Amino acid sequence: MSQPKYQSPKGVHDILPDDHLYFSFVKKVVRHHCRRAGFRRISTPIFENIELFNRSIGDTSDIVEKEMFVFESKSGKKFALKPEGTAGVVRAYLEHGMQQLPKPVELYYIEPHFRYNRPQKGRYRQFHQFGIELIGESDPAIDAQIIYIAHRINQDLGIADRLTLQLNTIGSQEDRKQYKEDLINYYTGKERSLCEDCKRRLHDNPMRLLDCKKEDCQILASMAPKLETVLSAESKEHFDLVKEYLDELGVSYELNPMLVRGLDYYTHTVFEFWSKHEGAQNATGGGGRYDGLIEEMGGQATPAIGFAAGMERTIEYMKEAGIRPPNKDKVAVFVAQLGLVAKRKALPLINELRDRGINTVGAVGKSSMKAQMSLADRLDARYSLILGEVEVREGTIILRDMERGSQETIPIEGIVDKMTELLGGKALSDKRLWEE
Repeated sequence: MSQPKYQSPKGVHDILPDDHLYFSFVKKVVRHHCRRAGFRRISTPIFENIELFNRSIGDTSDIVEKEMFVFESKSGKKFALKPEGTAGVVRAYLEHGMQQLPKPVELYYIEPHFRYNRPQKGRYRQFHQFGIELIGESDPAIDAQIIYIAHRINQDLGIADRLTLQLNTIGSQEDRKQYKEDLINYYTGKERSLCEDCKRRLHDNPMRLLDCKKEDCQILASMAPKLETVLSAESKEHFDLVKEYLDELGVSYELNPMLVRGLDYYTHTVFEFWSKHEGAQNATGGGGRYDGLIEEMGGQATPAIGFAAGMERTIEYMKEAGIRPPNKDKVAVFVAQLGLVAKRKALPLINELRDRGINTVGAVGKSSMKAQMSLADRLDARYSLILGEVEVREGTIILRDMERGSQETIPIEGIVDKMTELLGGKALSDKRLWEE
């Protein structure tokens, strides 16, 4: 087979119909848990002013330095395709006066994002994330609730037992300032043992040295000063309460003092869901508290916390676990016809079945009956309804059970009700479909 002339760019992928079953199922589970918890959906633009990400994520983060897709408008203004969701949500929160809403403000999103990184299993340059953001509340019980929602989503998707919750605190901004000084003092004189990225990060973002994946850097990080030695009493109390609440909720976790997350805006609680077998390399998602970000972006000091997960990585784990989402696209009824008179009868019948909420495919071309029934087999239709000129004349229709291989001739009057009954009464009118 020859190579097609045009192919998708490196690092992006088509979502084909079978995979859309997974995406739709993930979205349904996310929407269910978010709505139950009072979250409302928000969508932000695919691209933003580049300064938004430089300011919020941090100039020294890998995302800003290496991974953003940046482009320039005809007027010379620089924009970036959004690499993560929180910055845009906070920008929208401030721009549209959402500070005036009752606190906490609870928002969720399901959107594409973009990062220029090395494509690999479950990681793409255009990828999809679902995320939740809760703005306006600092109680550690909220941290536990956000983690619990993420955990429950993983449970309902069938992947919770394949993941471990990694948990840490990075303290307040004041704690981090002192800790960064301790790290710089520790690493000074050891630069020759660091990778090039860590050498560059040392004075600008030394905490990132703790989660470097290079072996020499990991050895140095294991002997580095521990953040807990500089945590304030208030920070320790906050984290202790988070752990107590998670224990009450029955959410197990592993304390990981090396977990710092890659974005500058995090404070206090940080967490990630790691693969039990592959560790941090294949985390599905994570989040944490970002109490200083809204003030950094020009608003009043406002506590906040969020979580986001990659949908492609999540779906990979679902497939590995043998999870098969329900197929609501499955054809329930195939309508076959032969002859012009039968076709005239078949057209309104097809639409009546669809209006009742029954997934129906009709063969209204000029194919032979054999070709039509072969198509019904390939579509894995549950039932077929067959109309010919004789059936039209006699007011009947042939009902074939495709699973059993049996058929009967029955009156065409009331056939829509009959099909609804055979399908377990699950067919819905369009009005009821919109209400589901």
